[in-house]
Amino acid sequence: MIHLGSQVAAISELDDIDSLVAAYWPRVLRFVTFSIGDADLAQTITQDCFLKAYNGRASFRGECSVNTWLISIANNLIRDQVRRKKFQFWRRASATSLDVTELASFLPSDESSAETRLLARERTEQVKAALETLSVNQRRVFLLKFFEGMDVTEIAETTGMNVNTVKTHLHRGISTIRATLREKL
Repeated sequence: MIHLGSQVAAISELDDIDSLVAAYWPRVLRFVTFSIGDADLAQTITQDCFLKAYNGRASFRGECSVNTWLISIANNLIRDQVRRKKFQFWRRASATSLDVTELASFLPSDESSAETRLLARERTEQVKAALETLSVNQRRVFLLKFFEGMDVTEIAETTGMNVNTVKTHLHRGISTIRATLREKL
């Protein structure tokens, strides 16, 4: 059952586009960037996501969190890109589009040694490469679980997949990532 108060709060949150972008931009951008592997295209899709959310805020029913709703919109925009096959060029260019230091920027650089930072960047690059070996659905589910902290039910809502399908993609993705990283050790 949905609390009317939380639904009203979410709707008012959607009315202030500046606060909405400030609160959710990093999460949506991170999800889109890791899903498609191109920082420039991710910026565009993330902008489109927030524009769609703001323009469609009246249709928000409050059945999920604002974060889940935004990720769902972003997921649909990514899916549209894949369907239209405009995505192929960006996938080929992905090797040069992301800077490893950007991917490792979440690490506390002032507190760790140069060696630790280098090892973390190498490991980040290995994880990035392993993510690229996953299918689109496996990568999407993996990112939502481990980068966005969503549970299986939220992922199912966000992607429109059955819960068991999400579990299958998650299991296969984890197995592939583990195998790929084991090979690199």
